[in-house]
Amino acid sequence: MDKIMLIDGNSLSYRAFYAMPALKNKKGLYTNSVYGFTLMLEKILADTNPKYALVAFDKGKQTFRHQSYEAYKGTRDKTPSELVEQFGYVRELLDSYGIKYEEHFDYEADDIIGSYAKIAEKEGLEVIIVTGDKDLTQLASKNITIYYTKRGVTDIDYYTPEFIAEKYGLTPEQIVDMKGLMGDKSDNIPGIAGVGEKTAIKLLTEYKTVENVLENIDNISGKKLKERLTEGREDALLSKKLATIYTEVQVDNKLEDLTYSENIELKRELFEKLEFVSFLRKLSQENSTEDVEVTNEETVTPKKEINIILADKNTKIDFTDSALHVECYTEDYHNSDVVGIVVYREGDAYIFSEEQFFTNEFVVEYLQSELLKTVYDFKKILFIAKRNGVDINGEVFDVKIVSYLIDVNAKTEIDKIVFNYLGKIISSDEEIYGKGTKRTLPPQEVINPYIAEIAESISLMKSLLEEKLAEENMMDLYKDIEIKVAKVLANMEFEGIHVSKKALEEMSAEFDERIKSLESSIYTLAGSEFNIASPKQLGVVLFEDLGLPPIKKTKTGYSTAVEVLEQLQHSHEIIPLIMEYRTITKLNSTYAKGLVKDITREGKIHTRYEQTLAQTGRLSSVNPNLQNIPTRIEEGKKIRKAFVPASDDRVILSIDYSQIELRVLAHIAQDAGMIDAFKHDVDIHTKTASDVNGVSLDEVTSSMRREAKAVNFGIVYGISDFGLSNNLGITRKRAKEFIDKYLETFKGVDKYMSDIVDFAKEHGYVETLFNRRRALPDINAKNKIVANLNARIAMNSPIQGTAADIIKIAMVNVFKYLEKTNVDAKLLLQVHDELIFDVNKDIEEEFTKEMIKIMEEAANLDVQLKAEASSGSSWYDAK
Repeated sequence: MDKIMLIDGNSLSYRAFYAMPALKNKKGLYTNSVYGFTLMLEKILADTNPKYALVAFDKGKQTFRHQSYEAYKGTRDKTPSELVEQFGYVRELLDSYGIKYEEHFDYEADDIIGSYAKIAEKEGLEVIIVTGDKDLTQLASKNITIYYTKRGVTDIDYYTPEFIAEKYGLTPEQIVDMKGLMGDKSDNIPGIAGVGEKTAIKLLTEYKTVENVLENIDNISGKKLKERLTEGREDALLSKKLATIYTEVQVDNKLEDLTYSENIELKRELFEKLEFVSFLRKLSQENSTEDVEVTNEETVTPKKEINIILADKNTKIDFTDSALHVECYTEDYHNSDVVGIVVYREGDAYIFSEEQFFTNEFVVEYLQSELLKTVYDFKKILFIAKRNGVDINGEVFDVKIVSYLIDVNAKTEIDKIVFNYLGKIISSDEEIYGKGTKRTLPPQEVINPYIAEIAESISLMKSLLEEKLAEENMMDLYKDIEIKVAKVLANMEFEGIHVSKKALEEMSAEFDERIKSLESSIYTLAGSEFNIASPKQLGVVLFEDLGLPPIKKTKTGYSTAVEVLEQLQHSHEIIPLIMEYRTITKLNSTYAKGLVKDITREGKIHTRYEQTLAQTGRLSSVNPNLQNIPTRIEEGKKIRKAFVPASDDRVILSIDYSQIELRVLAHIAQDAGMIDAFKHDVDIHTKTASDVNGVSLDEVTSSMRREAKAVNFGIVYGISDFGLSNNLGITRKRAKEFIDKYLETFKGVDKYMSDIVDFAKEHGYVETLFNRRRALPDINAKNKIVANLNARIAMNSPIQGTAADIIKIAMVNVFKYLEKTNVDAKLLLQVHDELIFDVNKDIEEEFTKEMIKIMEEAANLDVQLKAEASSGSSWYDAK
């Protein structure tokens, strides 16, 4: 069956504009909408290969719907000028693809699409509608599928009648009835006041249409709902009319006129003008018969089929300018099988098994040589090499880390990186292996070409990413910090930490007893037994049986969230017991019982570190997450008792940076008062309380210091008087007075926060002392909530990011010392600002001094970094 693709041009232009970073060419022209539109077009054309295509646009603001309802779409913001200037280029883009576009006075793009869809359906075509607007889902049928772009421009839901039935319990035809009842805020369609999606679906499940609902008001239960339906009758009928797509527009083209054929020269001219280097490269590969100049005198050779060579332990390869990829069955490479290792060079892909690769003397020589290794996920590769008794030396270019540094907001899955930088679509992990319980290992005939294409893409991306990294001034950050810390992390993951299974089991037994005791007390106070873990049942007990005042309601009943219970903890003696019950059951299931399954036969836990996840540059621990073990409560701290040294003649050593973020803030803000306090080793919270309250250091009370501490740590997170009053249990007036006085006292901090937000608004990013960038594309958003959130991120990211950079530098220098001296100590864990070691008792004192020195000299600030050490027979005893 032939296909026709119908694209909602306005919707996709908007979606691309807000999904992509604020890209500009060298002349200052915004290009993000056109770039995103191109990505979408390439993906959909490749996925569907339609015979016919058309893009529909809105023409003007007034349509026939405004005659019925003047306020239709009346609440929409003015289109940003940065987007308006790109509309013409989107049309040029379509011209270069040979795709026709159409617009009509009095009608919307939806109406044009609907009209073509019905014509095409009658002609027996398969219809694909691409949009970011759910209005068009009403057209779904056996032969019409709506490709709804969710986040970004390539994350798609496929609306078929079956999908709509599963999602809403409705037919496509009932979508307009649903909008008739609940309205549509985005189009300013009123609906019936007080009727939401859940109520609308419930009514339509029984009565099918708006008209039938209105005819059966007397049969509908609920006095309030009846009143709303009666009062909103006219609004409901009007809203359904406004939401209904008109499918009889007199369109400009016959179906046979909608075939398309790209114009290579037009494409090339447009891509050069907009500086779409990756698309130029792709265009050259697909269409050149000789090398073609792309940019900066780069040449691209024509695309050839990859020559797959099944290698073995005797295969000899020239590794110059090669790319290496190691493919695991799952992302948990600690426990996953390697399904293939590929070395790509100049069109040839040499594919090995894990054993063949690491027993090949030419491979081992290459890995241990100074030759460049171009890879995706170096940490994974090094971990797997280490389990095969091989180390990796020399310079490494990791496209995963580099793409993360260039844009911390972008996804780092290999198919996403390839798509973003080469404009090329390769299979995703999910497409090859499946998802969840349906995940299966396909035959090697499927895996080999897949991993060969990944390796080829890694090779092609290197120069592009290298150029972009240098352009963003982050080459030193990559070479001196990130790629070196990847090696440190791989070694830490491989080493693991000893964990006492017996200690965890004893804790679990204690927790079980405490849980039983709490359950008994809670049931006695409640007057009945119930499922304490069920928010619904708990809500009934608290707010109906015991008569406590409800704080907040959810769709399913009363909220029993932690913030609700905190507000009620002095209202009834049952509340503290419930809060403790939740804490203990969480500790028991997640840690006391949960960690046991992660202990290996050697008695260790090997956490995995995510280096490309946090947007600030901080490291994350997963499978299991050892950074989240609670430390504010004694029961949580006790979990750390299970983390022990390798033997009795060793200790666990913890070295922690003291107030590193405040020291970084003092340096970056150049606040004289803060700098002076740290230089004279005065407690910063006491100093703050003294200055803000106008009392001497000796006169500072514990409550004054507590207030000062909350503001010190919260100020660069944009803490408000409301937030501070909640945190400290003080009045908003007192909180506001404290914040105002704080900013008046620490003028450098106040100026920093103002200046950094101004910088972000002008440049679209902020950066750390080590040039780590964080893009803030929404810093100038018209939505004040979004803009304010980005302003808070702008204030905090340079501080938190610099602190993250510093501990990474410390880790690199610590590991360098360990390798150089071969001292009897191991770096085991990194938890926020803390490093955990396993050290021989005989060298503990000297080693501790050396580590403190290394950590305190990791960065040269106007404020001395301070590291504090403690040790013991477990991680618990070391704190």
